[in-house]
Amino acid sequence: MMGQRRVAGAALAAQAVSFGLNFSAGVFFAPVSGAYGLSATTLAVAAGLATAVTGPAQPVVGALVDRLGARLVLLAGLTLISTGYVVLAAVREPWQFVAAYVVFGGLGFAASSSLVVTALIGRSAGDRVGAALARAAVGINLGQVLVPWAATALFGPVGVRGAYLALGLTGLLAMAVLAAVLPREGRPVPEPSGAVRLRGKGRLLASFGLHSATLYVLILLLPKYATELGWTAAEAGRLVAAGAVAAAISQLAVARLLRRFEPETLLRAVHTVRAVALALAATATGPLPLIAAAVVFGTASFTVIPLTMTLLTRDLGGARLGRGLAPAWVIHQVSAGLALGVAAAVHAATGSYRGYFALGVALSLTAAILAGPVPAVRTSLTALTTRWIYRKENAR
Repeated sequence: MMGQRRVAGAALAAQAVSFGLNFSAGVFFAPVSGAYGLSATTLAVAAGLATAVTGPAQPVVGALVDRLGARLVLLAGLTLISTGYVVLAAVREPWQFVAAYVVFGGLGFAASSSLVVTALIGRSAGDRVGAALARAAVGINLGQVLVPWAATALFGPVGVRGAYLALGLTGLLAMAVLAAVLPREGRPVPEPSGAVRLRGKGRLLASFGLHSATLYVLILLLPKYATELGWTAAEAGRLVAAGAVAAAISQLAVARLLRRFEPETLLRAVHTVRAVALALAATATGPLPLIAAAVVFGTASFTVIPLTMTLLTRDLGGARLGRGLAPAWVIHQVSAGLALGVAAAVHAATGSYRGYFALGVALSLTAAILAGPVPAVRTSLTALTTRWIYRKENAR
């Protein structure tokens, strides 16, 4: 039990570093443009390429997790993404910035995000993987709040390059501490070649892709949407913080709710709540509906990840967790990239993100249907059909 708690605590800290550094990239874009002399196009290319690298890298990361262990891959990923910040503090040419951002940032995040953390916890928590994943996912929200705040606080005293260096060194220090804290993994027991992976879980994978299609769009574009409605940049930034705090609270709540409810039931409820949040965003004209949208979406944003991972890991053996979960994260990243492209096209055509937020309502409701407890529904329908046939036979 103590070892499981240590792994879950270390996973929380690792995700705070990994997701914090990843989410902070956008905070740097405006000051980097002036300090480094980079165009908006260069920054957009860097961000797009990094996302493009992260998705296809997931199968490779999964295979390394199964071969080398999640602990080693996680520490390597944290080292890469943290070193990337140190390198970004020293680059001088645009191509150097893009290369460092893509290679260190894209590959580092791929090797230190949820796939690896799920495998790490899945091999230590056993049947309690859902609650452990939900608690560890609080680290995502802590990183989402603390690291961007630290970055903006450092811009004034030490400048953009100093902020890159300070955050990168902090990440490397955190990695060293985690290397000392995380227990070494035992070698997973080899499984037969025919072991179950994700067969029969297409509906769940589709719902996970639809989740990604609304997650990054709202988190990344809600601040810009708020400024278009008359908010200042500082006020718009607080929306993200409010959503992150709500997300952290909901993660802890889900960890407790899993003691009483099946993950399928909670997952369907979470997707439905996301639809409500997107409807609020699509119809907002004043500050209160927008604040409500951020908070409501926060409660139902990252909770989808541990719930979905709990369901996906049910039939996966410990030796195949990495490769088995990789397709889910490829779908996640590809869906996120496509969604951001569609949202940008909607904005270019209409001058607003309202149209995509409205589309997100339909996507979330579809995800709720796909993620629901299908076996339970099927069993109920079978029972009703059997009862109907029985009554018809008796009526004769």
